[in-house]
Amino acid sequence: MDIGMQLVTTGSELRGILLGDEQYAGRRVLVPTMGALHRGHLALVKQARHEAGPNGVVVVSIFVNPIQFDRVDDLEAYPQPLEADLMLCQAAGVDVIFVPDVREMYAGDRSTLVTEKSLSRTLCGATRPGHFDGVCTVVLKLFMLSACHAAVFGEKDFQQLAIIRRMVRDLDVPVTIIESPTIRESDGLALSSRNVRLSHAHREDAPCIYMALSEAAMLRDANEIIQHARKKLGDSKHLKIDYLSLVDAETLQPVNELSHPSILAVAVFYDEVRLIDHVRISPA
Repeated sequence: MDIGMQLVTTGSELRGILLGDEQYAGRRVLVPTMGALHRGHLALVKQARHEAGPNGVVVVSIFVNPIQFDRVDDLEAYPQPLEADLMLCQAAGVDVIFVPDVREMYAGDRSTLVTEKSLSRTLCGATRPGHFDGVCTVVLKLFMLSACHAAVFGEKDFQQLAIIRRMVRDLDVPVTIIESPTIRESDGLALSSRNVRLSHAHREDAPCIYMALSEAAMLRDANEIIQHARKKLGDSKHLKIDYLSLVDAETLQPVNELSHPSILAVAVFYDEVRLIDHVRISPA
């Protein structure tokens, strides 16, 4: 499809284009982002382009969603290089880019949230109250505004991916959720929009996150896995562990033995910059 990229800023305009213009009548695939795009996002766009097919439509949303931030300083510091993002989207062959402001997405007296009550209790949900209410709410709104047939999410945010899948299942949302593998730097650090906020010393140290998880994942005892990862991360003079958990890959509940596919997940702070990562572990 080669129709040039359309920049849209309101929900009514988005639906009007996607549902009212015949050139957008193909399979619609959404890539929800908060901007500050990097190679990881571009991998999502590439996968969306493949899923949409030659006659389909790739829609990218850029919206820094305030209701999923649990810290005001994190929201205020989140990078928003919109002009650079638009150029990357155009070069990647995005058909429609949706860039609403907060007033467009949320009424001043809003009183409705989408809440998931099981998968969101652990990992990031345990340390960031309300975060996944914000994620589910904005994602469902984007699904409805874009009338998408499918949406692509990165595996790096494993808990988010699991929760969105659960929301889609439980609410019978007619959207196919497509998973895209984690993209890493050459030194192993998972790509994140927050990486640009790391100091030089912290960026030099950050590859230890994936190294610690990968080494621990080679062990076969659940307690040893946690102990090894915690020790390796503890060798860093720069980071502070927010959580380090071994959980069931489906339920996200803590496990004491490797009888089912599991996830070793971590969140760390470098000063005010919070990074997450995980590795999969097969049953023993």
